[in-house]
Amino acid sequence: MNSSSSYRYCGRIFTSQEINRIRQFIAAEPKRNRLELSKIVCEQFQWLRPDGRLKDMSCRVAMLRMHRDGLICLPAPQSKNGNGKSRPKISSASDPQKSISLPAGELGRLFFRPISTQKDSYLWNELIERYHYLGHKPLPGAQIRYLVFSSPKVSSTSRDLLAALGFGAAAWKVAPRDRFIGWTPQQRVSNLHLIVNNARFLILPWVTSKNLASRILSGVAKQLPHDWQSRYNYTPVLLETFVQINRFKGTCYRAANWKLLGQTQGRGKLDRYKKYPLPVKDIFVYPLNKSFKNILSSS
Repeated sequence: MNSSSSYRYCGRIFTSQEINRIRQFIAAEPKRNRLELSKIVCEQFQWLRPDGRLKDMSCRVAMLRMHRDGLICLPAPQSKNGNGKSRPKISSASDPQKSISLPAGELGRLFFRPISTQKDSYLWNELIERYHYLGHKPLPGAQIRYLVFSSPKVSSTSRDLLAALGFGAAAWKVAPRDRFIGWTPQQRVSNLHLIVNNARFLILPWVTSKNLASRILSGVAKQLPHDWQSRYNYTPVLLETFVQINRFKGTCYRAANWKLLGQTQGRGKLDRYKKYPLPVKDIFVYPLNKSFKNILSSS
């Protein structure tokens, strides 16, 4: 490894000296697990979220990619951890329910429940694994997941579960999006956390309510900024998503007033070397703040 080399992972540049320090952390205590190592690296390198908490999830992803690229040698995982080695178990909790076909307007007020309990987390993971075409994969960085319910029925307190959504870290570099915003690379580094990626959107297969998808997108766009502020102590100003063009047309995003900016180049959001080709996707964004361009372009 050249002493002047640098490597970018998860939006951060790691120098060759820092890579060597990570190797030293690993060698100093071989019994440390990957979670402990990620926290040590974040603390030593001061890799923090805007609210001051450690970016340990991003660090774990970064170190896994370093490991796969041959830069470091991580200890073996102590348990199967979602890096392609384990999947959520399928149980009766995610079994199909009775069909729901009422038009969206007749379902009453939608209720967006952020995932905050282990029970809800297991259910969300299981639904995504069982019914979403991409399956379950841990979301990177700061994130909020939702279960979406209809209003309680008359003379009942029960709600029907309709959908599941997941929001996480934005893509590091997307040319059409970056041109649309008009920010510099330095401004992107400073302000990327103010963009949130809609990484998963699943309407459960037994729910066929007309216009429900666009209504859910409109509703979550109103609630997410407040939930994000409560959880992370800052408010995002722009949503983004990527729609696989050989599967979907993005009709619900268009109907919810998301703006189509262009298409991806068929690369993963952390892929600098074109090692992992992906299907081409349409890029949509939705402003959460009228001044989003000025905010994102500030130094």
